[in-house]
Amino acid sequence: MPILDRVKFDGLRSRDWLIYKHPTDKLVLGSTLIVNEGQVAIFIKGGQICDVFNSGTHILSTNNLPLLHNIVNLAYGGKTPFSAEIYFINLTSKMDLYWGTTDPIQLIDPKYFVKLRIRAFGQLSLRLDDYLLFFTEIIGSMNKDDIVSYEKVQDYFKGSLITSIKTELANKIINEKISALEITTELNNISNSLKEKISNEFSEFGFIMAHFHIQSINFPEEDFDKINEILQDKAKFEIMGDNRYVTQRSFDIYESAAANENGVAGLFATSGVGLGVGQGMVNMMNQQVQQPTNNVTHKICPSCHGNISSTSKFCNLCGENLMRKVITCHSCQGENEESSKFCSSCGNSLFKPVCSCGQELDITSKFCNNCGTQVK
Repeated sequence: MPILDRVKFDGLRSRDWLIYKHPTDKLVLGSTLIVNEGQVAIFIKGGQICDVFNSGTHILSTNNLPLLHNIVNLAYGGKTPFSAEIYFINLTSKMDLYWGTTDPIQLIDPKYFVKLRIRAFGQLSLRLDDYLLFFTEIIGSMNKDDIVSYEKVQDYFKGSLITSIKTELANKIINEKISALEITTELNNISNSLKEKISNEFSEFGFIMAHFHIQSINFPEEDFDKINEILQDKAKFEIMGDNRYVTQRSFDIYESAAANENGVAGLFATSGVGLGVGQGMVNMMNQQVQQPTNNVTHKICPSCHGNISSTSKFCNLCGENLMRKVITCHSCQGENEESSKFCSSCGNSLFKPVCSCGQELDITSKFCNNCGTQVK
């Protein structure tokens, strides 16, 4: 290998490097060493660290390489070739280190009692502070022209990093009973707590963690669908009230039974419910649906949907006039607003039929009582 009198490393364009071993190991005293900003250069001779050079231009001599006095033959006016390993170390902060949980955290949501598969993703930044500690503890030796990247360092710490993140998230959700839907409000607190724990692990090998952030915590759509169903039922219950909600749920079961070829009994049988239990549930629902109207002490305001006394003439919640006239549908007997043109329940017209002679007819008339024309 040729003898060089100028040694320099300009780094990588991607900046994803931590330690670089220069391919040159043949030097002479008086050679020029150039160390860029954000770098240090370490000289190794015979397994010993001869010296460390900070950023700047340095002329190699026995003044700044004192160990060479006892190692290098100084004949020929100090121009004797000698071999030494040169390592360049990157001291700048690496900001764009991303992490993510490779497999989900499985737990039960403390609020909705639904099994969730939670994943977390984020970003951290590192800076090598005690480079001699890292070099002696982790590196030791490298091949010529070899590079240790931040990606390799991240892989080295990946196991403990992900374990700490999973443990902290699980403790936050389970012990503090924070729902996964509300965990976003705690991202800052969780990030600070994790940064403190993980920083201690990195500092043992000479690193300083400048930043640590959790960017997102999410779970699959099918898990969210289960929670969404619960939220929808809860909203219906709060809007409709107890009685109407139970009645609607009863009708939902009847609709499922109608779609079942064996009827209600078949529905409960295919669902694994005993016939006696199923019949008991049917009787209970029938009693709820077919309660006599004279036992009802409350009614629903058509304006604000609030529960009010059945004898009220005006709503005590919104002031709505409850004595207004209504039109009864001749088809489904449903009640409609006085100004309605079509039934809100079945959609049939609320207008009475009119004969060609102009006579208004009763809905059950088959012939006009004025001119005798057959009603079509």
